[in-house]
Amino acid sequence: MNNTNVLNTDLTGKVAVVTGAGGVLCSHMAKVLARAGAKVALVNRSDASIIQYAQEIVDEGGIAKAYKGNVLDRDSMEEVARQVLEDLGPCDILVNGAGGNSPRAQTAKEFYEPGDLYDKETRSFFHLDDSSVNNVFNLNFNGTLVTTQIFAAQMVERGGGNIINISSMNAYLPLTKIPAYSGAKAAVSNFTQWLAVHFSRVGIRVNAIAPGFFSTKQNAQLLWNEDGSPTARTQKILNATPMQRFGSTEELEGALLFLVNDQAAGFITGIVLPVDGGFSAYGGV
Repeated sequence: MNNTNVLNTDLTGKVAVVTGAGGVLCSHMAKVLARAGAKVALVNRSDASIIQYAQEIVDEGGIAKAYKGNVLDRDSMEEVARQVLEDLGPCDILVNGAGGNSPRAQTAKEFYEPGDLYDKETRSFFHLDDSSVNNVFNLNFNGTLVTTQIFAAQMVERGGGNIINISSMNAYLPLTKIPAYSGAKAAVSNFTQWLAVHFSRVGIRVNAIAPGFFSTKQNAQLLWNEDGSPTARTQKILNATPMQRFGSTEELEGALLFLVNDQAAGFITGIVLPVDGGFSAYGGV
């Protein structure tokens, strides 16, 4: 496998654990880390896709294994950590990529309209499903916390490591309709800063990447109509993105390789790096 990359980040001999590796963005991150020389553990609640992604890495000449694990189940993740340690070695890099949203934790409308308070058929703010909201918070925040507790324990024993959390543009400015997801990702950004301070004296750097808008299979129905035309929400996104396009998965590579590079980013910890085409900088006028 060719280990060269734009930042010359050499991860040879390091072990990288990527949760949420069954998704488009995090599966690509796993491949990027493997191409830089890392031995990669792909972790996901369902193992069907990660088995394929791990094999693709191996086919390219890298080292990777798939592990079925639920970030909300401590016992499950403890077992994954035990297996990774046995198969690949102790964790040097942790990418907390597991996350997601739920339709029942979203409002149907952007703005409150008279009558919504009493219309239980409409998914208004007043009728959001409690359990779905809790699930969104648990998956995005608690899943990051539990996984970090488990794998950072291996890092502190050796006095070094890198943790990369996956935040979102929603953490900077909440988007309409998705209050639970926006709040949860804001918590992830805050937690990134907390962890960076907490581990600052034992050689562990903690940073986050905040992707802007990427068109993936997970959000395709929100962004594109059945005929392939953009939805109204897509048009709003593009109007608010100065570069006027969605990001591509390859455009996350530089941020990831930079942040895990102890030479290039050795004095950087506690930041949330937007990769957003200017979305977070644009005021609309």
